[in-house]
Amino acid sequence: MAARGGRDERSGRARGLRAAGLALAGALLLGCAAAGWAYWHLSGNITSVDIDGALGDDRPARPAAVPSASPVPTGALNLLVLGSDSRGGEQNQELGGGDSGGARSDTAMVVHLDAGRTAATVVSIPRDTLVHRPSCPLPSGGRTRQASGAMFNTAYELGGPVCAVKTVESLTSVRMDHYVEIDFSGFAKLVDALGGVTVTTDVDIDDDRSHLHLDAGTHHLDGAEALGLARTRYGLQGGSDLARIELQHTLVKALLEQVSTTDLLTDPARLYQVADAATGSLTTDTGLDSLGELTELGRSLKGLAADDVRTLTMPVLPAPADPNRVVADEPDAGDLWESLR
Repeated sequence: MAARGGRDERSGRARGLRAAGLALAGALLLGCAAAGWAYWHLSGNITSVDIDGALGDDRPARPAAVPSASPVPTGALNLLVLGSDSRGGEQNQELGGGDSGGARSDTAMVVHLDAGRTAATVVSIPRDTLVHRPSCPLPSGGRTRQASGAMFNTAYELGGPVCAVKTVESLTSVRMDHYVEIDFSGFAKLVDALGGVTVTTDVDIDDDRSHLHLDAGTHHLDGAEALGLARTRYGLQGGSDLARIELQHTLVKALLEQVSTTDLLTDPARLYQVADAATGSLTTDTGLDSLGELTELGRSLKGLAADDVRTLTMPVLPAPADPNRVVADEPDAGDLWESLR
């Protein structure tokens, strides 16, 4: 009887181990399936535009590649980052976006990453800058008309991302390696997913158009309030776009600080929420249109701190024919762009 009891006990243990193994295998399969679904979903969030295919070879040259043994990219890189005031949708409308047929580039920044990816320069281009707008190919065929003395943000309005890139490259003679666009609702969701952002303003802001009312001082803003800060203009003295850009630079630094102090890797649910918000309203060129490519770019920036980011505005002066518009202040503007080539 003792031998039989031993066999029963061993058999029970074996069944228990098999059950535990099956449960573990099932959990691993479910985890892999969930991870695969999350990757597919996040990559599927991203809208892409084939900038290289549309513009061909008629562009500024790329700098020569520098050999590197690093497993992640380390070369210098230029990105055109646009904030769009509408890609349609009720949420964008509630946040102050234009009509779905009249999207405009509300914010434009050229982001230059130095070789080594340990320093960056962010240069804002005022949307009221008068520029030469080149002829741009349209997705439907045909081309836009070139124009002299056109407002910078009309390039996106008329020809979308391709024309925005073409106009920036015409203005700067700097090759844009990548294009990134985020709309109103996506920016607000990203800030909320990060837990808000803390900024300090030196002036009172009272702007019904951007739905923002703040006293001077330090504030912790939610997504809608942070978007209002990025967009506010008429609540500032003189309604200046240049003053608005200064606030945007403050917000950029604050967001970088928020990201650096938020330990997303220890909170997978929060990490997914941030990634979903970041990709959900994102348009990129085809070189950044997958989660893998965006992750690789992010990994290459792990040594970049907020203090390593310099924020500037393209040097401008009032346009001779219209004091409400600006033009590039040469040779200072040209010297700045030359430093980023």
